[in-house]
Amino acid sequence: MKLLTIAVPCYNSAAYMEKCIQSLLPGGEEVEILIVDDGSKDDTALIADRLEAQHPGIVRAIHQPNKGHGGAVNTGIENASGLYFKVVDSDDKVGAGAYKSVLHTLRQFSGGEGQEPLDLLVSNFVYNKEGEHRHKVMQYRRELPRDKVISWNEARRFRKGHYILMHSAIYRTELLRDCGLKLPEHTFYVDNIYVFHPLPYVNRMYYLDVNFYYYYIGRSDQSVNEEIMIGRLDQQARVNRIMIDYFTDPSVRRLIGRDKALYRYMYNYLEIIMTITSVLAICSGKAEHLALKKEVWDYLKERDGKLFARMRHGMLGTVMHLPGEGGRKITMGLYKAARRIFNFN
Repeated sequence: MKLLTIAVPCYNSAAYMEKCIQSLLPGGEEVEILIVDDGSKDDTALIADRLEAQHPGIVRAIHQPNKGHGGAVNTGIENASGLYFKVVDSDDKVGAGAYKSVLHTLRQFSGGEGQEPLDLLVSNFVYNKEGEHRHKVMQYRRELPRDKVISWNEARRFRKGHYILMHSAIYRTELLRDCGLKLPEHTFYVDNIYVFHPLPYVNRMYYLDVNFYYYYIGRSDQSVNEEIMIGRLDQQARVNRIMIDYFTDPSVRRLIGRDKALYRYMYNYLEIIMTITSVLAICSGKAEHLALKKEVWDYLKERDGKLFARMRHGMLGTVMHLPGEGGRKITMGLYKAARRIFNFN
């Protein structure tokens, strides 16, 4: 068994995927790199096959019809042979020094000498924004004790808008399989499901305070570009509904209900997803998008009236429902101010 499987979903990634893979190769024989060619139409498949031939036993090329990012991640999980699992997008990379620290830590919790494996390793990630020299580091020093195995009860309260994202998460592979994680295909923004669905099954967490993942943003064609997100608001809404379904499922609620800290974290994460769906609809201003915003909130109300009431009348829910054109302008102003402060999109 490998120590770590890294899945690299690739769709028309020929222009930049090799830079990503080169940053992963220093993991050596302990690391399995799965290049999932998701029905690419450029030279991605040729590059993946060449890298497999150059690095046998480390790189493996998997070719499939196009299924979207979620479908590529599913394929990675299905084919992983590593004890732990990480997703690295093909236009991103990892830091060399931090990579060594991550592998050293995972090695300590590989099940040998009576040491139980971790369920989730959290590390920092760095926003590399196109055209900017300063880079924002997303770290968790205020929320998680460092270099210590903890449960949810030992985690501190997460600030609004500060969550464990796909870039910062390494899961135990079998946990992802055992919890039944299956991401929807042909849908953007499924990374939110990836870092939400497994959480009730996470009992042993560890925070390693290193800048491991370098996340490149700012290209005009990226899915996190604001205009593109508005154009794909139906997919954001779909992910939002899936998360509502999961959080309100009675069997999941029984798991979450045993741990107040976990419930609070997942509630706040769902609330921020509701906010993103809402603010994008407001920024668009189109009747169809405003109707979609209403549909998502109505869906929450239908699934759980008490949860709806709490979220709708909370601070974020109130701001998302300020009445009339004037209210929407206030909401957009607050959103733009937050975007400048937190440097997202």
